[in-house]
Amino acid sequence: MDHALVVDSVVKRFGDTTAVDGMTFSAARGEILALLGPNGAGKSTLIDMCTGFASPTDGSIRVLGIDPATHPQRVRDRIGIMLQEGGGYSAASVNQMLKLATAYHLNPHDPQWLLELLGLEGVANTSYRRLSGGQRQRLSLALAIIGRPELVFLDEPTAGLDAQSRHAVWEIVEALKRDGTTVVVTTHLMDEAEALADQVVIVDRGRVVAKGTPAQLIAQEEARADAATITIETATALDLAALNEVLAPFSLAAESLRHLRYLIHGAGTPEVLAALAAEAARQGVLIRDLAVAHHSLEDVFLSLTGRELRS
Repeated sequence: MDHALVVDSVVKRFGDTTAVDGMTFSAARGEILALLGPNGAGKSTLIDMCTGFASPTDGSIRVLGIDPATHPQRVRDRIGIMLQEGGGYSAASVNQMLKLATAYHLNPHDPQWLLELLGLEGVANTSYRRLSGGQRQRLSLALAIIGRPELVFLDEPTAGLDAQSRHAVWEIVEALKRDGTTVVVTTHLMDEAEALADQVVIVDRGRVVAKGTPAQLIAQEEARADAATITIETATALDLAALNEVLAPFSLAAESLRHLRYLIHGAGTPEVLAALAAEAARQGVLIRDLAVAHHSLEDVFLSLTGRELRS
């Protein structure tokens, strides 16, 4: 089976409200998929259906080949779930919660190792209600992965974390992928999605509005907006005619902005930058500064979902 998650034409209605309106996408095994969307776009409802806590009104979902609507426990035995408001037993300590979680799995991770991995050794005997928000987040991640899941759903895994904790979570997510675990992560941090995800699915108003790799989505936005540029500053003047002959196969051309500063409208691909540097070297011209302006995943997201605030 190539796909750990298959969402096919899924609809979810609550009375007259359609929360999910025909979503279709899939996540391959061992892949990190980022599910992005504004608040109220349908992400949480979709995850509830994928984890067997709700059933689709129409369409189908397969998680590791299993229908979570008809066999929710079989699905939950093989997945991990980290919810943003994960909750916990108020009076239970971190140690007690991890040890309890090990009892539900056949081959769990060592709780002590998870304490060390997530920097929770110092609060191992602290009750859940006395943990900081960041410590609760890290404990929630530990509980999601303690059972060695084949697929894990992470809802805003770095919300409220400091920079060190955030990067530690990124390393854990990448380690899960190396071990063959499929990771579906929802996040409002576009740089996080751009750094981690193999595939991105952007949803809005219950529908999939874009999907692809971060690079593909950014390239599509740059082609649409035609705003990618390369600027160059040199120590001596470039022969523009000769440079443009080199750039012609890429359908690009350089123009002079002012003395010793040049502009190229187009994407700074590795091939273009290599050709540019080689021609400058052939002319004996030192490039003092080279800047590539490009779009980010945040630009793509705002372009597709709008910039206005949502209630």
